[in-house]
Amino acid sequence: MPEAKLHDGSTIELAVHGQGPTLLLPVNPVPVEGAQADAMREWGVDPALGRSLIDGLADAFRVVAFDYEGHVMSTPKPDTLTPANVAADLLAVADAVDAARFTYYGYSWLALSGLQLAIRTDRLSALVMGGYPPLGGPYAEMLRVTTVTHEMSGQTPAPQQKKEPTEAYDWDSVEVTLTEAQTRQFVTLYEELRSFDDRAAQTSLSCPRLCFAGSADKIEYSERWGGVTVDIAGPIVSRRAELESLGWEVRVLDGLDHTQAMQAPNVLPVLRPWLDSRVTGS
Repeated sequence: MPEAKLHDGSTIELAVHGQGPTLLLPVNPVPVEGAQADAMREWGVDPALGRSLIDGLADAFRVVAFDYEGHVMSTPKPDTLTPANVAADLLAVADAVDAARFTYYGYSWLALSGLQLAIRTDRLSALVMGGYPPLGGPYAEMLRVTTVTHEMSGQTPAPQQKKEPTEAYDWDSVEVTLTEAQTRQFVTLYEELRSFDDRAAQTSLSCPRLCFAGSADKIEYSERWGGVTVDIAGPIVSRRAELESLGWEVRVLDGLDHTQAMQAPNVLPVLRPWLDSRVTGS
């Protein structure tokens, strides 16, 4: 299995599937099992999400899957997880598989990472951002949430009652079980993005690009979590005409929230046809 060397000297394994144009896919290619899988299902996340996306794309693309989020959680980068270093890591992945040109799809903070990559390289054949708006991104709000999360990290969590599958998650009851280093790396990321002008960044983009989000992708955090609203769908819906005038193709997935809109049965019907038309020409 090939590996890429990242900005801090650590390495990440790459799973390569299929043939065709290279598609970088920052997902876990190995289905999660056991208790962790059960916990993911409670949140509405498919433990085999990465594998499902790979299976839906590898017949037409050389999919390079790598669990970047899992890597930064297991090998935290508390002082160095900056936008420039994340972009450098993604380029290192492309270099490791000899991809002079490649397409990138990321979801949530890995989508904003794709935007940071796109303004730093001319090697992108196409860019897809899911679950994060290319314009009007909630950078300040995410800095507040991650800062509060960092402040709570390392505290002893209170005992949690098992949630019934039909119950919605109560964010006020969630306890932070991440380490100080794990949470601080995201404070570092959003601190660096505090002054990022995503409108000005649009002039640096030239490749075909698609953004999508669920229409219900909006979380209102209580004071315990910073008292902010992280609105992903709002900027995409309200600025759709502007996005399209800037060269973005826009899809809004009706009724879906942040977690639902990242699941393969909802992503692939949007992602696959668009990649077929913009990258393979089929």
